[in-house]
Amino acid sequence: MSRIFQADGRVVPVTMIQAGPCSVTQIKTNETDGYQAVQLGFDSVKKLNKPETGHLKGTPLARHLREVKADDIGEFKLGQQVKVDIFEPGEIVDVIGKSKGRGFAGVMKRHGFAGGPRTHGQSDRARAPGSIGGGTTPGRVYKGLKIGRSHGKYSHHGQESRGCQGGCGT
Repeated sequence: MSRIFQADGRVVPVTMIQAGPCSVTQIKTNETDGYQAVQLGFDSVKKLNKPETGHLKGTPLARHLREVKADDIGEFKLGQQVKVDIFEPGEIVDVIGKSKGRGFAGVMKRHGFAGGPRTHGQSDRARAPGSIGGGTTPGRVYKGLKIGRSHGKYSHHGQESRGCQGGCGT
């Protein structure tokens, strides 16, 4: 999180994102694919397998490929660099990304459980979740139980975010 100052003196909280530079790796047309889109690649990589290398022939090798639907694909050329400055300040955009991976996390960190008592002889129950199921009936653990497991690295899709300015230079 960061903040920017408006012309009228208001402070607006903003989330800074890194976008690009991306290179155009494929142009999809109505004749060949049935719709119009541009495939963008970003984050350079040294090694790729043969099918991916063949797909990216003539363009820089890219780790991630994403497709963006476009009405006018005539302005794009194969291998062209696309930067964040194509967006105007105040333009509405959708942002897709992943949260930070936090590895294996217990129930206190992952779900905010309070934990057990730290007194009355409870030396090993402080961060434990407690019981995870019933006894003979139902004789199983219900699906969707909040337990410790891998936390973070979730995909998030922020829709209709307002862009403020581009090219901050970091």
